[in-house]
Amino acid sequence: MAASDIGRNDPCPCGSGKQFKHCCLRHGRSAPSDSPNAVIMDELKRKLAAQDFASEAELQTAVNEFMHGHNTTPRDDLAGLSPEQMHRLLNHPFDSPSLLSFPETLESYPQAPIVILFELLTAGIGEKGLKPTATGNLPRNFCRETALEYWGSDLYRQIIRRHSPNSELDFSDLHVTRLVAQLAGLIRKYKGRFILSRECRSLLRGSGLAGIYPRLFRAYVQSFNWAYLDIYPEDGFIQSSFAFTLYLLTRHGAVPRSNHFYEDELLRVFPQLLDEQPMHQYISAEEQIRACYTRRSLSNFAELFGLAEINELNDDPLDHELQVQKTPLLREVVRFNSV
Repeated sequence: MAASDIGRNDPCPCGSGKQFKHCCLRHGRSAPSDSPNAVIMDELKRKLAAQDFASEAELQTAVNEFMHGHNTTPRDDLAGLSPEQMHRLLNHPFDSPSLLSFPETLESYPQAPIVILFELLTAGIGEKGLKPTATGNLPRNFCRETALEYWGSDLYRQIIRRHSPNSELDFSDLHVTRLVAQLAGLIRKYKGRFILSRECRSLLRGSGLAGIYPRLFRAYVQSFNWAYLDIYPEDGFIQSSFAFTLYLLTRHGAVPRSNHFYEDELLRVFPQLLDEQPMHQYISAEEQIRACYTRRSLSNFAELFGLAEINELNDDPLDHELQVQKTPLLREVVRFNSV
């Protein structure tokens, strides 16, 4: 199959799950001779060579049937998914009900840090609203009071010895919660104050936080920039692969595992990510992608949304290791039909 036979938006034949335009077409390459795709192409050639076809249409039908079988067959190098499933997971996670689904309302109260912070934020806004600072952020006193309630007095005292939360930007989880709530249309600015939107009030009266959580979740994965507030390069793939991370946690998260396990799986399935990392003077491409994935996908996403419990195993700056285990909330937030 020539590159000209593949649509720009089709799954890349290398099996990455990415669209062709974002993978091999972008890099002007074909699959390596020892790649799974090259093996499949060799098998197709042998199969076609062993048959006689009465017409070009008959030949094309045979090719289509073969490729359909290839694209729908689970593969170990794709973490047990087929190329078609991986394509859906990466590019159409909210529109692939045969593979996974995201309920619009959860079955119970969601235990998650972002929910706690959202509750504190809505309580602070109340009926009168909150007047932002000159820079458009939450008031300093509100941030300090929220930090004390969120962290508890003992942890709060430890934290302020190192760095006092003098502004919303000093309390990054609260800052992110406020931004995501705005992106979700749950809070907005009106006449110079932060207020709760009509939709937010309606949801709180109806399904409560079980209905609020899916709105925050969707805004975070679709609209919020995961590269915001960290030191790593822009990398849209890590964010667009959020459903792959949820798949890994669903499949492997019952047993506590190191964050390195999830990094290994990411690089095993998507080794081409190493070629896409910008050069860095002090750390390798692999070290960069590993640290970025753990920060954005595990800590800033899975832990913030209560989908994984994460504990530090060491504080070694050269090999920071975490213990990761899925929570019961994960099963409510996303439902995989093939896991």
